[in-house]
Amino acid sequence: MAFFLGAVAFVVALLATVMLHEGGHLLTAKRFGMKATQYFVGFGPTLWSTRRGETEYGVKAIPLGGYVKIVGYTPLEEIDEADRPRAFYRQPAPRRAVVIGAGVAANFVFAFVLLMVMAMTIGVREPGAVTSTVEEVSPCVPATMQSACAGDRPASPAALAGLRAGDRVVSFNGTPVADWKGITEAIGRAEPGQTVQLVVQRGDAGREVPLRVTLADVEGRPFVGMSAKVVGGGYERTGPLNAAVFAANGIGRTLAGIGDVVVDLPSAIPRLFSPDRESTPGGQVGSVVGATDVSGQIFASEGATTRDKIALFLSLVVSLNIFLGALNLLPLLPLDGGHLAVVGYERARAGVNRIRGRPDPGTVDMTRLLPLTYLVVLLLVGFGVLLILADLFNPLRLPE
Repeated sequence: MAFFLGAVAFVVALLATVMLHEGGHLLTAKRFGMKATQYFVGFGPTLWSTRRGETEYGVKAIPLGGYVKIVGYTPLEEIDEADRPRAFYRQPAPRRAVVIGAGVAANFVFAFVLLMVMAMTIGVREPGAVTSTVEEVSPCVPATMQSACAGDRPASPAALAGLRAGDRVVSFNGTPVADWKGITEAIGRAEPGQTVQLVVQRGDAGREVPLRVTLADVEGRPFVGMSAKVVGGGYERTGPLNAAVFAANGIGRTLAGIGDVVVDLPSAIPRLFSPDRESTPGGQVGSVVGATDVSGQIFASEGATTRDKIALFLSLVVSLNIFLGALNLLPLLPLDGGHLAVVGYERARAGVNRIRGRPDPGTVDMTRLLPLTYLVVLLLVGFGVLLILADLFNPLRLPE
């Protein structure tokens, strides 16, 4: 039931995100006197609609997006003579740019406000101190560092050596260690397949117990199979000013992460259906299906507190809004960035002609851009289908 509620919550958040984006277009278009005839959530057959003034509002059967229909959004559209003065393409370039960019702005503003609200109510997550005490022993050697244990995986070196939760590591292969950083550095200097001595303090008396551990190989790196105990972590609520700083930094980090994904994506595509899919940033990108599944996992996770689940879910919603905004900024038709690029080109061309004493050539001939537009749509749809298939047959998993 918890998984189902998480999936439904994400679908609702997705529709709200789309409504915000399209609402930005709608409100600014109406503000400038343009004619908007439809505002719909979803695609396909109409389930419900109502008319307010000259605009029809409604819900369609397929909840995978939405749209707002502004009369004369391109010069190719046939419009009534009475509506021609209010057609989008006949408006001044600054107004058209505002309407086009308002959808992206709505998503970024919502993400910023939501991050601020999270910081002031749920609080900012403090990582706490990572100790040299073992919190959990992995039962197996995973296929990748991000993978969960499967039934056919061999037992982990830590489990075979008899390491226990609560043991405090004091030395690794003869090197004394005082904290978890020292442990990870010592492990990093070892080689997969090497047998080392791990000395731990066990029990209230702190008696030292030597353990022989033969390191496993995971993605070419030595693997023991233990996690650290974290103390002092938690959430700390903050005031409006610090919350605004937190929100700005959060959006910046998310955009940087999206940049890493874009750079890595070409090399990650061949691994979408392999066990090491999640080993790189590009492999961690998913479709709507994958994001819905992850949302369900968040709600169904047993080790997380209610506060953790709310924070993770809202972070997912924030990422969704930032991703939608960033995607629409790409200067490719039919995305918003493509329409902004067309407006910018028109104004630049008009400026050059003005300097040369020539008349304004007017709007761009959109028929010349249709082949490129069709290609972009084909690529976006094709990649979306590929991600959906990957999420169905090789789904993303929350880190353990």
